[in-house]
Amino acid sequence: MMLSQDSAQLFRDFFVDMRLDLALKLGTAVLLGGAIGLERQIAGKPAGLRTNILICLGSALMMDLSLNLKGADGRVGDPARLAAQVIAGIGFLGAGTIMQAKGTISGLTSAATIWAVAAIGLTIGAGFTLEGVGAAAMVLMVLLVLGNLEHKLVRTRRTVPITLRAAVQADFAPMEQLLHDTGIKVLDRETYDHPRDRVFELRVRGPSPQFEVARDLLLERADVFDVTLH
Repeated sequence: MMLSQDSAQLFRDFFVDMRLDLALKLGTAVLLGGAIGLERQIAGKPAGLRTNILICLGSALMMDLSLNLKGADGRVGDPARLAAQVIAGIGFLGAGTIMQAKGTISGLTSAATIWAVAAIGLTIGAGFTLEGVGAAAMVLMVLLVLGNLEHKLVRTRRTVPITLRAAVQADFAPMEQLLHDTGIKVLDRETYDHPRDRVFELRVRGPSPQFEVARDLLLERADVFDVTLH
């Protein structure tokens, strides 16, 4: 049964007056942000389910507000200005997820995910639902598929040179044992004695993540001054 022109107009007015379009945008933002946040939550990352939902929801709301906010003269302002402020503000949240300890940095993926989720929220808020869904699907693909691939690549064994600066007359045997205990094998070694230190030029092989672990353990020794991975 076809709706009359008046009925159709009444339905459109009801849709606009009740802001059902905004409800649809926010609902979509919750679903997309939640899907990405769930992956982060399962992975045990600091920015998980609720964080990503709130970011996507808030960004969508701010973008809709930017599109509909009118000045005293009744004209809508520049929507890009409020959106730009959202992007800049997300940087503070992203920085909060980045942690640094003993020369290593973690949380960059979480920070990038937060930035991408905010962009998805802005896209949904601007009314580009299909584009937002497509972007969310691509983000999930990167996190799920490429995350597993990245993990496999990181676990691969590789050969790297290491420069180890230690105290004068330092014994290399306990250092080699420490490397061995972390799964790293010393392939070659050159020793250079100087008045103030002894330098070991090494070529080692082992799992990629273990190099950082071995470096931190070596630096805990009183007779080791510096360890440089090349």
